[in-house]
Amino acid sequence: MTEEVAALVKYRLQAAQDSLEEAEILLKEEKYRGAMNRVYYSMFYATLALLATRQLSAAKHSGVMSLFHKEFVKAGVFPKEVAKFLTIAFDLRTKSDYKDVMAPAKERVEELLGDAKVFVAKSREVAEELLTMRNVDNSSSGLESTGLIRGFTL
Repeated sequence: MTEEVAALVKYRLQAAQDSLEEAEILLKEEKYRGAMNRVYYSMFYATLALLATRQLSAAKHSGVMSLFHKEFVKAGVFPKEVAKFLTIAFDLRTKSDYKDVMAPAKERVEELLGDAKVFVAKSREVAEELLTMRNVDNSSSGLESTGLIRGFTL
């Protein structure tokens, strides 16, 4: 894995963490629609980080979710019970952002914020494992001189 890929993973995980913090601020300010948006995006950025570990990307949110489920959930790398939080948040964020409905209830946003924290933490854990595994594999195969980094931590 190149330094650029590792840096991208780290950047996206930081964006996920920042979005969680933004969601907490918006929740305290009783801006539930905005908080729901940031809850979803925290998980979306974490998902993008995971896809980056395999140098995968997609142009649309639905494509990102499809790749995530194929490459990580169905492959048994990411737990299904945690992965479902992304789909739930996507649906609620879409309704909240694009439909003429009332803002989500405070309790629902609080619940999903907790779920998002679990999702982001698990994503960070999986990404770190994948980066470590790739670095071990690369160093043992003599690829140290190709710019791959060893001992990268997030």
